[in-house]
Amino acid sequence: MRKPPIHKSFLNAFRGIFFMFRSERNFQMEVIALLINIFLIFYLKLSTIDTVLVLIVSFGVLSAEIFNTAIEKICDIIQPEFDKRIGFIKDISAGAVTLMAIASVIVGILVYWKYIFFN
Repeated sequence: MRKPPIHKSFLNAFRGIFFMFRSERNFQMEVIALLINIFLIFYLKLSTIDTVLVLIVSFGVLSAEIFNTAIEKICDIIQPEFDKRIGFIKDISAGAVTLMAIASVIVGILVYWKYIFFN
């Protein structure tokens, strides 16, 4: 099978992101959190290192949510009926998002603390 041109590959990737934004409530909330972080980066004038940390964890949460949704969709195709094993797989996938979200909150507290209380 021939690979599509690079611009089509990017178009497909952005279509997937748009699908996530349009159909997944958690993804929408996480994008709002990213936008708030971007605002705070400029408003509080974060250092380059702090900006990078905040952006890495923010995009990490979004990426984890995309992987979680992909795993859930695959599971639903493979087994549309309730199955404890599929439920376990979905729980593990959701757990990965939760861990990344916890990490992002910890990073946010550590980064923003010094800008809010020590400036």
